Amino acid sequence: MLYSRALAGLTGLLLLTACSVDIGSIGSTVGLSGGSGTAGALVVGDEPFAVRTGAAILGQGGNAVDAAAAMYFALSATYPVAAGLGGGGICIVHDPVKNQTQEYDFEVRDAAKGGAYAVPGNIRGIALMQMTEGALPWQKVVSPAEVYARTGVPISKALAARLADTADVIRLDAGLSAVYLDESGKPKAAGTVVTNRELADTLAAVRTGGPDAFYAATNAATIAATIAAYTAGEGGEITMADLAAYKAAQVTPRVTQIGSDYVFIPAAKKSGAGAFAGALLDRLAHAQSAGTAIDAAVIASLQDALKDLKVADLPKDLGATGFAAMDARGQAVACAVTMNGPFGSGHTVRGTGVTLAKAPSTSPASVFLTPVIAARRADSPAELAGAGAGGPNGAAAIAYALSRLAAGEEILTRKDLRSTGVAPYDTVNAIVCSGSTCAALSDPAANGLGALVPAKQ
Repeated sequence: MLYSRALAGLTGLLLLTACSVDIGSIGSTVGLSGGSGTAGALVVGDEPFAVRTGAAILGQGGNAVDAAAAMYFALSATYPVAAGLGGGGICIVHDPVKNQTQEYDFEVRDAAKGGAYAVPGNIRGIALMQMTEGALPWQKVVSPAEVYARTGVPISKALAARLADTADVIRLDAGLSAVYLDESGKPKAAGTVVTNRELADTLAAVRTGGPDAFYAATNAATIAATIAAYTAGEGGEITMADLAAYKAAQVTPRVTQIGSDYVFIPAAKKSGAGAFAGALLDRLAHAQSAGTAIDAAVIASLQDALKDLKVADLPKDLGATGFAAMDARGQAVACAVTMNGPFGSGHTVRGTGVTLAKAPSTSPASVFLTPVIAARRADSPAELAGAGAGGPNGAAAIAYALSRLAAGEEILTRKDLRSTGVAPYDTVNAIVCSGSTCAALSDPAANGLGALVPAKQ
């Protein structure tokens, strides 16, 4: 049951440490000293190869938005179980230099004719964010993912764990089977190099043609037309009109307060991203104002927020992931994306490499997406940029980190984050600044990576 799963996870919090990944000149899960002109930049996420991609973009002069965009596209090749091109999500961007914080909303939507497949939002949303606030050319943030898909990338421990639990989904889809099953029909092991040429071709089209290469339907040979034709024959039609009409939104995020920090979360909605986060943090702020101890306040707030949600049960894996980036000038980005289930619908559109997400009306996954940025003022650098994703435990772990920062406590190691093995795909990843020191902290119970790109001297 939902309530018992969430409460068991929170009251049985594990403080685990996973092995770091040697990525040469990029520091793994480390802190840095602040100070004008000396600070480095940081990235964090559930899948190490995608995090390395974000770090490389920062090292090439990209800002935090460029790094987050590059991480997303890399995830579409290295972690499609949760971040495929067929999914959707939400990002929050905090820019103290511009004195502004923006939300980019690109959740998947139900097709006009209904059915099991979602209208994808990720490409539109990431493009809107990067083209509005990024510093690098669009092609530069997409190309690493294309290279991964075309020339191959080893299956990480993070992906291998989810492949093992989704073998039955993979076996029912020809596209997924071709990439992720070995000759005996078992999921390929961690370290196995995999390619996806059809996905690479789609990424190449997006790289050169922008999001319209995916969404526009000018002729029968377009990606949109291919998706429409495939879904029409599978009993859950996404029309070319559905794709052409999809627009991502740039809006003002909701602001709440925890201690002295202003906390930016997805704008309030009756459902979708932000609904659960808003209820959780509202109740947490009230509990803290009443003097309730941190652990008890988070547990009680989680319990009450879950009751508000009125969901009776949740699957083990909601097919979601979160990641964050912060650059040396203080721009910070927190994103959470989902397929509404592991590999979404489990149906890959032939010729595109795109696995479609489940229709949002069939899954509660987006409700638990919790990208968060906390700062003392709108014009001050973030003290926390992170995301809980995959379920209520990820959101609760972010709430716990916010509470500790508000209490003046330091969070500088992975074990300082609260996570759980009870719900293994409810993850938390955060960049946290305590005083003059910042650290990129991946979920202590998962196989992600936090990385520092040192400032150039």
